[in-house]
Amino acid sequence: MNARARRLFEEARKKNPDLNMPSETAPDTELSEEDLALIKQGVGDKSSRSAGQSAAEGAGDGPREQIGSVVTYFEAKGFGFLRPDDGGRDVFFHVSRLTEGDPTTLKPGTRLLYELGMDRTGKLAASSVRIAPPAE
Repeated sequence: MNARARRLFEEARKKNPDLNMPSETAPDTELSEEDLALIKQGVGDKSSRSAGQSAAEGAGDGPREQIGSVVTYFEAKGFGFLRPDDGGRDVFFHVSRLTEGDPTTLKPGTRLLYELGMDRTGKLAASSVRIAPPAE
């Protein structure tokens, strides 16, 4: 891991103390076609956990689900930024990471549930994004 990646990781750890330092060596396991497709996409959870498994089921072995609101969304380009409810810097998200909900509803103020990940350049980005159910 180079110095820039280490610095980015340490910044991410300040916001999420549960993050673990990635290992320097690749695991000795064979990668499935699904895993390779996720790696090529460059964003999101690269574990073998299925997309249908909720954050509660995967607690302890993966990122925790967070909540925030859309600050800006550029529909023509398919990306935007969200502001975490617990404070901190705005987080980039891409419409391709939207797992549940209609992208046409992504307007400023829309509540989103998401997990923190990294994009293909190593920057902090939202993954497993879904539109939060309405509050009762």
